[in-house]
Amino acid sequence: MEGKMSLIRARELRCKVIQTKRSKIQKPPKQESSDSDPPVLPRSKPETIEPEAVDISHSLFLSPAPQAAAPGNPIMEENQGSLSKPVAVMACITMTLFYVAILYAPTLILRLPPPQSFKNFMIRRFVCAAVSSVASVIFVPLILPISSLEASFLFGVYGIRSDHLWQAVVFPLFLTSLMYVGSLTLKSILLVNKWKQHRNQDGRPLFDCIKSTVLSFPSQMSSVASNVLFWRNFVVAPLTEELVFRACMIPLLLCGGFKAYNVIFVCPTFFSIAHLNHMMEIYSQQNYSLLKASMVVGLQLGYTVIFGSYASFLFIRTGNLVAPLVAHIFCNYMGLPVLFVQRKGLVSMAFVAGMISFAWLLFPITRPDLYNNRTNNCRCWQGYCSWS
Repeated sequence: MEGKMSLIRARELRCKVIQTKRSKIQKPPKQESSDSDPPVLPRSKPETIEPEAVDISHSLFLSPAPQAAAPGNPIMEENQGSLSKPVAVMACITMTLFYVAILYAPTLILRLPPPQSFKNFMIRRFVCAAVSSVASVIFVPLILPISSLEASFLFGVYGIRSDHLWQAVVFPLFLTSLMYVGSLTLKSILLVNKWKQHRNQDGRPLFDCIKSTVLSFPSQMSSVASNVLFWRNFVVAPLTEELVFRACMIPLLLCGGFKAYNVIFVCPTFFSIAHLNHMMEIYSQQNYSLLKASMVVGLQLGYTVIFGSYASFLFIRTGNLVAPLVAHIFCNYMGLPVLFVQRKGLVSMAFVAGMISFAWLLFPITRPDLYNNRTNNCRCWQGYCSWS
């Protein structure tokens, strides 16, 4: 009996211990405050620090990613505008067809009599090309998502700028001349040989031959300036073609969502289409066979595609219309580059050296920061904000 009683008492003690433990867990003991504890102060609200204003022109020029529009900033509001790729392409096709079709409008639509001379014929075409260019310049702002129609703003969109003018002339002209090092070498050799022949015939020293050539230069320039082909090749054609096929079309394509490297190869397609009318002119006027006319025009189209890509590259990289314009004039003056001349290996070596130099300097000499200040307001569709 005594053993059973001891077991019962042990169980009761265990139950009391478990109950006391449970009560301690459920009711934590109160913390007694002492004089040594510091008083608890009420929490204060955190101060709000307003962000400082940021110059968006710097960040827009350096960052390729589009930024959110800031209120009251017309440039950032313009970047929110949308232009679909089909609309941009259709607008470029429309301008291309209009540029070619208006050349035949005086006789086919206006029913004007044919011009009596070649000079009158070319002057009529000059007027048609000018009308087409002006119409394209007016047409593009109606499609581009821009809010400001100020003249200075629109000139900036077209790359018509007065800042960084000497850079836009000198650097592209030097870069383009590297492709014609072989041609320039051949011209120099022929010029020296011509001076030697005059010296042998007249018995005059080489200095006198150079002096007579320099003195006759003004009269030669006056005769050239009076030639209508001079105005076509070096003034009207470069100016109107660069204005329509570069200044008007490239902003449309870039703003339509095309990447810059795609525009470089897409835009020359429209430029080459505008030269297809030469095939019918060569076939009908020069009595060429259809095959020969096709070969001549095919070579011309290939050259226009290559040059159009280069001119588009210059416009996108520099954001200045003067850069492709001076390159266009220089290429029209030089013609096709001379690759090889029989028994003149120096010309071929010069051509190879020039092309290597051209490829080496193509990107460094067309860096966008050479032609634009970082603080300038940047137009996203001009392409010099970023190269992406």
